[in-house]
Amino acid sequence: MARIFRDFSGKHGLGVALYIGIGVLVWVIVLITLPQLAMLDYSFRNNLPPPMRGGEADVYTLVNYRYFLFGGGDGLNTLDMWVLGKTILAAVVVTFIDVLLCYPIAFILAHSATGVAARLMVLGLIVPFWVNEILRAFAFRVIFGATGLINGIGLGLGLWDAPVDFIRADVALYSSLTYSYILLMVFPIYNAVEALDRNQIEAARDMGAAWWRVHWRIVLPVAKPGIASGATIVFMLTAGALAAPQILGGPSNLWFTQLIYQWFNDAGDWARGSAYAIILLFTCLAFVLLMMKVFKVPIGAIGR
Repeated sequence: MARIFRDFSGKHGLGVALYIGIGVLVWVIVLITLPQLAMLDYSFRNNLPPPMRGGEADVYTLVNYRYFLFGGGDGLNTLDMWVLGKTILAAVVVTFIDVLLCYPIAFILAHSATGVAARLMVLGLIVPFWVNEILRAFAFRVIFGATGLINGIGLGLGLWDAPVDFIRADVALYSSLTYSYILLMVFPIYNAVEALDRNQIEAARDMGAAWWRVHWRIVLPVAKPGIASGATIVFMLTAGALAAPQILGGPSNLWFTQLIYQWFNDAGDWARGSAYAIILLFTCLAFVLLMMKVFKVPIGAIGR
């Protein structure tokens, strides 16, 4: 770490190095580490009124984690476990769709689009995100509503006879989440693919390699760190999403973040809400580390 600081300060100056170093330190410690440690401490405590905190009843306990496993009785709390599993699965699906959509976009942007076309592609990706996330979620609710654009086109073309309930089927929710994090997938892949020497692609094509083989053998190994970085960000943000599930979720749909919200705000039980938040955090971290091991992606590749 000291060597990195010396190299950076030697290249950009001591003032810039101190400014960035202090900023990163404050961000990591004050805005990330300390809140997470406070939440972890809360998760091991009883839900007590303020006058009783710090007294004899304010002791560390596993009751909040036990509630996640067994609920209020002795049987397994299958409902909350099922909601957690469904949230993780949904995050995986959204991440996979984003990879499929963003890989060709990033490749075209890095190796095919030039000049005005490249600038228009970047603007087309960025400008829609000037709209607030909540407004975008409501826009998707309008588009996929019973009288919305999709149903209007489908009914007009005779593709179906009655309005399709895309909200209840979670189509609107998945579409909104996929769209919301598309930039966070495109640019990490673009940064990785952009460094690829085009001569390698041209040489492979000259030797008769099919396009799928060129991507599989040449482009994907280079893009792998970018895909891993983008997939990690999209997965974590999707699993922790709240606004979109609240607005676009069907009546029988429940996101794990909504359970956390209910414990914090509706029930006023910050201890149990903290426990549920810690469970979601460590479940996501464990899943990401497992997938990195399965696909043989080192942790250092995410930071490239």
